[in-house]
Amino acid sequence: MYNTAKKQVWYGELRTSKGNAIVVHDNQLPEASPGRIYLYNTDRDAIVEYVEDIVKVNLHDLDDAALKAAEAKFSGAWKAARAQFMSKHQARIDLNNVKDSGPVRKAKADVEPEIETDAIGADFDEDWGDDFDD
Repeated sequence: MYNTAKKQVWYGELRTSKGNAIVVHDNQLPEASPGRIYLYNTDRDAIVEYVEDIVKVNLHDLDDAALKAAEAKFSGAWKAARAQFMSKHQARIDLNNVKDSGPVRKAKADVEPEIETDAIGADFDEDWGDDFDD
């Protein structure tokens, strides 16, 4: 049965109604979405995200001879797919960890506009209302 606690890289068989495929699980791959796992599917030559509860019951250990054959046959393709996958996901991880690098905006102080009191009413006489006689 599928158990990755003992090994960093686990080779096994995914048995489905459509056929069987050798798959590889690596504990060092980035975590998939909650409830999902990444497996390298040798038939697809790609790392695929699977629903863990659905796929887990269909994963089976390989016997020693099949394990050695799978490692010999798929190790190179697995490593190439892993490198490509990690480079794509490392860029996402790096972008997720980028801190805001824009300039810090300082809050503007509430300043009342300065009014020159000498300019207001300088052109008016103090008794300007008396100039208009009806």
